[in-house]
Amino acid sequence: MSSHRTPALIHATELAERLKTPMAIVVVDCRHDLAQPHWGERAYQQAHIPGAAFAHLDRDLSGAVTPSSGRHPLPDRARFASFLGGLGIGPDTLVVGYDQDKTNCAARLWWLLRWMGHEPVAALDGGFAAWQAADLPVTTVAPSRPPVTFVIRQPLVEYITSAALQDALASNTVALFDARTADRFAGQNETFDPVPGHIPGARNLPFTSNMDATGRFLPAATLTQRWQGLLEGRPPVEVVNSCGSGVTACVNLLAMDVAGLHGARLYAGSWSEWIRDPARPVTTGAG
Repeated sequence: MSSHRTPALIHATELAERLKTPMAIVVVDCRHDLAQPHWGERAYQQAHIPGAAFAHLDRDLSGAVTPSSGRHPLPDRARFASFLGGLGIGPDTLVVGYDQDKTNCAARLWWLLRWMGHEPVAALDGGFAAWQAADLPVTTVAPSRPPVTFVIRQPLVEYITSAALQDALASNTVALFDARTADRFAGQNETFDPVPGHIPGARNLPFTSNMDATGRFLPAATLTQRWQGLLEGRPPVEVVNSCGSGVTACVNLLAMDVAGLHGARLYAGSWSEWIRDPARPVTTGAG
């Protein structure tokens, strides 16, 4: 990987300026609602950033669910490369993903592209809401781009399996952060998974705590100070981020990137995969 790093976040006005130039850029609308899986696609059809393509969390940004997997397994790399190539994403294309407001699925796209070895990728800070708040244009027209060959490269990020995480927790060689809401972490109001609670030893760090009330990320210096305090001297490479199914955990990973803390891993299967094996321990409560 080169020494240059594409900033993980881009602001609405900066994106608007970049879209005026002939540089290679592909914008991807990642809006999704777990409770209404078709909402994002309908919202895209009603209005989206000009030139933006659409990626569905279940169909495009995840693989097939199996009896041993979580709700959003990592996609097959070859199939995902074909999807990305179909969007016109070449080796040097800047990719910008966006959500409605609070970043979640766009962070998943960001992480997946880095897992595919693609460096120039960012999330739109504040999402579509920030674009609209800046009074920038929208459209209902879907883009038409010629397909290209997406080149799979060495991953720039890593994930950890359930078995490896269980061993690492037993040997106290990782710090595990769970990005779900405090109530779901505690085992309350669980509406997505059949078993409530969390992985013993995990600490709750809701993904929204990296953002302000409008869904925009806190300043980099604030995130750095905050995350360094949470790490308590551990290097970022000893951090694992988890959530319900491997989506909002990517927000914590993106926030760590903004904070300049690189090397943390994603527990791709997350809680929904952990509970597939009844032999794995679970606990409840806020502790």
